[in-house]
Amino acid sequence: MASKAFLIAVFFATVAAPTMAAYYMVGENDGWKLGVNYTQWAADKTFYVGDTLMFMYDKASHNVLKVNGSDFQKCLTSNTTGLLSSGNDVITLAKPGKKWYICAVEDHCTKGMKLVINVSEAAAASPLPPPKPGSSGASKISTFKSFGWMLAALTVFKIILA
Repeated sequence: MASKAFLIAVFFATVAAPTMAAYYMVGENDGWKLGVNYTQWAADKTFYVGDTLMFMYDKASHNVLKVNGSDFQKCLTSNTTGLLSSGNDVITLAKPGKKWYICAVEDHCTKGMKLVINVSEAAAASPLPPPKPGSSGASKISTFKSFGWMLAALTVFKIILA
C-alpha cells in the first residue's frame, strides 16, 4: 500500500495545484462605461480558454451583449438573447476564437463601448511572466479558489490520516 505521504504528494500534484486561469475586470479601475478605450485595454493581454471576464458597470446605464463580428462592426443589437444587465456580469471564456461584446444601450457601442478579444487554447501550466510596470494586469490565482483547494486538501489529509 502506498505511504500516506506519497498519497498526499500525488493529491497536491494532480488536484490541489492552483489553477492558472486569469480573472480580468474589463476596463480595470474604470470598469465598463463610456469613455474607455477597450481596444487599448485588451491590447497587452492574452486571453485563454478558462479565463474570466468581469464586466462591472452601473446597471441603470449599461449592459453587456455578446455579438458576432458583423454586428460588432455595425453596432447592431438585433438579437438580444443572452443580454447581461446585472452590473456585475462574469463570463468564463469557454472556447477559443474571437469574442465580441458591446453595450446595447442606445448609441453606446458607436461611442466606443465595445470589446473584441481573441481567446487562445488553454495555456499549459508554466511560471508566470513578471507583470509589466504600472499595470494591474490580472489576478492569476483566485483567492477563493485557493481557499477552496486548501479546504479540500485538509479534508483529504484528515481522511488519509484517519
